[in-house]
Amino acid sequence: MNKSDLIEAASNYLVHTYNRPEVVFERGEGVYLYDTEGNQYLDFMSGIAVNGLGHSDPEWVTAVSEQAAQLTHVSNLYHTAPQLELARRLVENSFADRVFFANTGSEANEGAVKFARKWAKTHFHTNKTKIVAFTGGFHGRSIGALSLTYKEHYRAPFAPLMPGVTFVHFNDLEAARLAVDDDTCAVIVEPIQGEGGVNPALAEFLQGLRALCHNHHALLIFDEVQCGLGRTGQLWAHLNYAITPDIMTLAKPLAGGLPIGAILVTQAVADVIQPGDHGSTFAGGPLVCRAAQVVFDRINQPEFLQQVAANGLYLQERLNQIGAPSVKAVRGLGLLVGVQMDTAVAPLITAARDKGLLLISAGDNVLRLAPPLIITQEQIDTAVGVIQECLH
Repeated sequence: MNKSDLIEAASNYLVHTYNRPEVVFERGEGVYLYDTEGNQYLDFMSGIAVNGLGHSDPEWVTAVSEQAAQLTHVSNLYHTAPQLELARRLVENSFADRVFFANTGSEANEGAVKFARKWAKTHFHTNKTKIVAFTGGFHGRSIGALSLTYKEHYRAPFAPLMPGVTFVHFNDLEAARLAVDDDTCAVIVEPIQGEGGVNPALAEFLQGLRALCHNHHALLIFDEVQCGLGRTGQLWAHLNYAITPDIMTLAKPLAGGLPIGAILVTQAVADVIQPGDHGSTFAGGPLVCRAAQVVFDRINQPEFLQQVAANGLYLQERLNQIGAPSVKAVRGLGLLVGVQMDTAVAPLITAARDKGLLLISAGDNVLRLAPPLIITQEQIDTAVGVIQECLH
């Protein structure tokens, strides 16, 4: 089918949950995507912060092909080596003692809520079920994860949602002190908010949340689905703050484009989870776990992370040089950067795409840049040049 036929098929067969532009991609290579008409696009969204190694990385392709030819799925009723190897990597390179695998970030956050409530009920009392979340936070679209997601536009059509969630202003420690009490089982927060506008947490805010959780016997959950695994120039985003959570959720970049999620927990949390408490048919399958090993091993190299950090600083420096009056602020960490505008960014995204640059938003007025972690300074210059041209 040609492009027109494919787009018509989408309108005939897909549930209309996305407003997609009239572009059909058919292949990718490195930091570039190519559509069915042969046009090249510099990818500064990487599938919403997923393709950390870019597209069609040769080592990743080889690992996936070899694993697909050997073993793809047996369910979680049996052990497989790729799952155990990936779990070992995650535990030995984090605060965590145990891992539970899921398929998506939403699933990881759903599981984190279950684990936190089971932990609280086991050690304290049955009413210790309250969860504190934050304005601007995004944790997924399934009912439990949606209940933790702040944006009313996402939540309202599906009410009533999971009870017991209190929203507090992000980076407002005094408001958090009023919300967290002895009935709180968990506080969930993104160290750097993605969908909410690329908002980094203040160090004193996260330090205060850690102390509040300790004082009220609650668990601190870091949602690093978007900001984790090298995106900020550190392996985990919370390493920028030297603060350790009790639970961390991962997903987007972990398997290089294949669906995976993970819940990393301390032994104290793992101890309350028994066989039958949680499960997943597809999660942690040998194919996705083998792919994830390649991604993790490549990103978890000091020189790789140093390059991400350096390129992130360079990207912000170049964006600050644009000098357009509509640009109000540039913020972020590593290669997760937001450009605050005084107007809607949708027209800019369209104009940039027409010039071969793929961008995404983080709210109506924030341009979000999340390129593959392998991006170069030359490619950053190209992207900033297109943005500047479109603005002027």
